[in-house]
Amino acid sequence: MQQLLPDEAHDRIDINPIGFGDPLRWLWRGLQDMASQPLISLFYGVCFWLMALILLAVFKSTPEYTLSAVSGCLLIGPFLAMGLYDVSMHMERSEPPSMGSSLTCWESHIRSMSMLIMVMVVMELLWGRASLVVFAVFFNSAGMPTTATVLEAVFNPQNWEFVAAYICVGGFFAGLVFASMMVSIPMILDRDTDAITACITSLRVFVDHTAVSMLWGALITVLVVLAMQPSAAGLLVVGPWLGFASWHAYRAAVRVTAPSAT
Repeated sequence: MQQLLPDEAHDRIDINPIGFGDPLRWLWRGLQDMASQPLISLFYGVCFWLMALILLAVFKSTPEYTLSAVSGCLLIGPFLAMGLYDVSMHMERSEPPSMGSSLTCWESHIRSMSMLIMVMVVMELLWGRASLVVFAVFFNSAGMPTTATVLEAVFNPQNWEFVAAYICVGGFFAGLVFASMMVSIPMILDRDTDAITACITSLRVFVDHTAVSMLWGALITVLVVLAMQPSAAGLLVVGPWLGFASWHAYRAAVRVTAPSAT
């Protein structure tokens, strides 16, 4: 008869209470982290800025390849974000952060990060497919949409039904991605959690504190939109700022307790 072994002990994950004033505190602490590490912040800011410039160039020249460019950013972005989380984590532990550590912190979490990125890419592909379906339902033009036709469709008041449907579809997928990734990557870095547990925990935070999470998402959106003008240069500051702030959002929202030794 096969002997039954006791279940392996796991970390206990609790969701902390957070309020409407907390997102501003996360931004303030992120700003402090960025000010204390200007060179590292500048490096990551340049990386985010270059990614935005590539996306803008692709959208203007060959919009049909924008989805592929976004997929590439989804592959690189999480590793950049994890580097910023690593800097904040070391400072929180009163340890000296370094550029080398931030660039290689993902190596010991490659399995979880690979799974998480696969989930992100799948959701992004579904998002893109749903967007194309919306275009197909409302427009009968043949071929791939150009930059001019996309902008004309969006800003034409007569196409309000299309704009409403497009916003609903985009909002649903954007909310799903945000809810799944709100605390998952810093949790993987902090506790070496598997990707599924990290995503579920992130969804728990969003469900338990939906209003605060939506406020946090709105603040992120506003800052990113403002950073895109002119020529996305604002991402030099906003990119690393939001990265540092997101670490503090995770630390405020999630409490992980290691299993007690028996």
